[in-house]
Amino acid sequence: MAEQSGTGRRGSKAPPCTIVIFGATGDLTARLLMPAIYNLSRTGLLSDNFAIIGIGRSPETDESLRKDLTTDIQHFVTGGGEGSSNTPFDDKAWDFIASRTSYMSGDVTKPHIYQNLAKKLDEVAKANGTQGNVLFYLAVAAGLFGPIIEQLGAAGLAEEKNGSWRRVIIEKPFGTDLASAKALNAQILKVLDESQIYRMDHFLGKETVQNIMALRFANGIFEPLWNRDHIDHVQITVAETVSVEHRAAFYEQTGAMRDMVPNHVFQLVSLTAMEPPNSFDPDAVRTEKTKALQAIVPFDHGDLLRNVVRGQYTAGAVRGEPVAAYRNSEGVAPDSTTETFVAMRLNIDTWRWAGVPFYLRTGKAMTRRTTEIAIQFKGAPFALFRDTAVDNIAPNVLALQIQPDEGASLQFSAKKPGPDIQLGGVRMDFRYRDYFSAAPATGYETLVYDCMIGDPTLFQRADSVEAGWSVVQPIFDLWKNDRSAPLEFYSAGSAGPDGADQLLWRSGRAWRPIT
Repeated sequence: MAEQSGTGRRGSKAPPCTIVIFGATGDLTARLLMPAIYNLSRTGLLSDNFAIIGIGRSPETDESLRKDLTTDIQHFVTGGGEGSSNTPFDDKAWDFIASRTSYMSGDVTKPHIYQNLAKKLDEVAKANGTQGNVLFYLAVAAGLFGPIIEQLGAAGLAEEKNGSWRRVIIEKPFGTDLASAKALNAQILKVLDESQIYRMDHFLGKETVQNIMALRFANGIFEPLWNRDHIDHVQITVAETVSVEHRAAFYEQTGAMRDMVPNHVFQLVSLTAMEPPNSFDPDAVRTEKTKALQAIVPFDHGDLLRNVVRGQYTAGAVRGEPVAAYRNSEGVAPDSTTETFVAMRLNIDTWRWAGVPFYLRTGKAMTRRTTEIAIQFKGAPFALFRDTAVDNIAPNVLALQIQPDEGASLQFSAKKPGPDIQLGGVRMDFRYRDYFSAAPATGYETLVYDCMIGDPTLFQRADSVEAGWSVVQPIFDLWKNDRSAPLEFYSAGSAGPDGADQLLWRSGRAWRPIT
């Protein structure tokens, strides 16, 4: 990604700063954010002039927070969390962070805590040489995003002066629909400049997601074929084996569509469909991604019933373990229509993609955890093989595996050994782990570091967020107002409901298996 002048150089230590973590005692901080900061320290990317101020409701002290975080970090980075490894724990890297971590307890909706925070920031800046640079990290409930930023503005804490910077990382979900996303954008843009806002989708911190652009634009063999003349269709799958578990009360208000599609899934769509930017300048990249989303053909009522499928899992087994039906989860209504699975067909009306369908699916309690983008190319003419033993020619497929086995594969046909002409599908595989040694990571390291150095490439702008919600808003409206929109059911441990298969079968296509 691009380097930003006046802040930090990519690959070197980040500039001095204080990170203020709202929600410092929460699960996200312990499980993902602090391990990421630890990994940045371990790899030498944190400034020597660095500090953390944690803010939360719990009546912690500096010492008790440090103790709790030490226990959590040792668990999550040595085998108990995403990106963990068997690498020995680096006490020096962690002690550097812990010694510079302090805590404030209070209600983040009240003005007095921000007055105290202003004093604390001055003290920390003098003690640690952070030069007034502050990164505010909102690891809190989405309903607090707007109020916290308003309070930061009222206390003067968002103001950039004397060469220092102030930036805010906002976790997803950014809004719950188009209207709320627009309202939140308007609310925070009264306080912050767009350049100060870093709307995070942690999916973009994964190396394999970032590699989509490298694969497309750094290889002359792909981009000339990356268009409607050569591609038959695109499949994007984000499948999870986990059920809603203990998050059912939250999930009832969210569902698979809000939870996954306008953010994670559409990030993959935009990276696949975007035009080449003229540089890796952050705004050049983000503009092309947004234009791809804005070019998605709007759904009308008939399209929605025909091209959008929602499903909900029933009782079954995932990897041999029994899973109760979603409606039997605590906090779920017995007649709930909340979707745990979504599939849809999209069309992108550009010169590159007109006529090429994009098929998307995401769901919980499925047979296998996988995230994949599959580009299926148009088939070769069959006439040459008509008088041979060949019955059909397998399609050429370029599959980009995002997780869990990061890599790419290319499927093509080759002649089987023997006197007859018979074809067999073969596959060339690339796996990251076979070629590159990757340090343990949660996916947050890149994003936190990018915010410190002032590179917003991997973060969403206001127009991109609203473009994503604009696509799915008609779906929400239909499900709310039209009882004829069906809810299909699928067994936990399967690949989803039959209706998802029908999306492709109608045009003679089929999903790639995820089993």
